[in-house]
Amino acid sequence: MNEVLARRLTGVAGIAAATALIVEVPLYFIYSGPPPDANVLARLLLGIIGLACLVLFVTAFRELVKRTRPDYEWAGSLAYSTGLVYATITLVSMGLEAGAVIATDHPIDPTITVNGTYILYGSISRLMLGLFLTTVGYTVARTDMLPRWISRSAYVLGAINLAFVPSLFFGNTPANFYAANGWGTTALMGTILSYWLLAVGISTYRSSSRLRSALAA
Repeated sequence: MNEVLARRLTGVAGIAAATALIVEVPLYFIYSGPPPDANVLARLLLGIIGLACLVLFVTAFRELVKRTRPDYEWAGSLAYSTGLVYATITLVSMGLEAGAVIATDHPIDPTITVNGTYILYGSISRLMLGLFLTTVGYTVARTDMLPRWISRSAYVLGAINLAFVPSLFFGNTPANFYAANGWGTTALMGTILSYWLLAVGISTYRSSSRLRSALAA
């Protein structure tokens, strides 16, 4: 894989992941009580697709680092590993939710009922995502392979995610901002990640066109 292809794949994967996640998040707020099964399964399907694209994103990002700055391949591998763990944890959480909904003969709110997902979506995911974003920020800052704003924003978002790690001590009420499964800990962080991925994906894809033009000149 050459650098142009690595940039394109990283960009497309980031845009695809962001699109699926951006569409998913509002589905959590349509119903005030237990949502119908179709709603839950639809948002989980979108989430699964988004996370699959995120796996492609972190894989392509590692390849991009390898192609542009081989001396920082270790940092790209660290970003890949933490991003992959984050995606895996979230996929497991979604699997637990989907299984509970499918097995139950009446509508349930899996964000409350499936208590095994509280810290999987919350503290554990926030820790791994915080590490991923911080590593991406460091890698971009050191390699200059992408615009500086990506590095700065990754550092900020990483710190915000890490600030939510202690949320497991603050109960399990989704309506609360800062709780194990609170809307700030889960939905807000997911929304911010989605739009950040969209911006990074667009910027990275556009950089492939500029690089191709420079190589052709």
